[in-house]
Amino acid sequence: MPTAPAAPWLDEDEMRLWRAWLRVQTELPAAMGRALHEDSDLSLQDFETLVRLSESGEGRLRVSALADEMHWERSRLSHHLRRMGARGLVEKVECAEDGRGSFVVLTPAGREALEGAAPDHVRTVRQVFLDGMSAQERDALLRVLTRVLDRVDPA
Repeated sequence: MPTAPAAPWLDEDEMRLWRAWLRVQTELPAAMGRALHEDSDLSLQDFETLVRLSESGEGRLRVSALADEMHWERSRLSHHLRRMGARGLVEKVECAEDGRGSFVVLTPAGREALEGAAPDHVRTVRQVFLDGMSAQERDALLRVLTRVLDRVDPA
């Protein structure tokens, strides 16, 4: 059995960068989620779901399209939608055109929750993520993250 070539180890700077990234991807969503929940009683996942539905134009999306947009498995999304539905934020309706799929619909209560949460959420995004970065730093970070995402998910 052939042995795999030795992996090039990370140097000290690369390791510091990698560990900072790992910490950011843990700490940033946690901080955003805490602030959102304190301000609105919504989770970060609730908020993203409501935003995507509100941006759809009609306030509704097929479950499969929403799962694709959020990069979630359909089963995970279905469980989450059931919990949101129990709180009156969304509802699922059968698709009359083909009878196989269903739509997720933003309810008036969901739209109200989103509109109530959005201003504080944007303030938190600015305070926690954007403030302290120059326009050039934001542009550079966007370019780097876009390249990483292109390698991770070329679609």
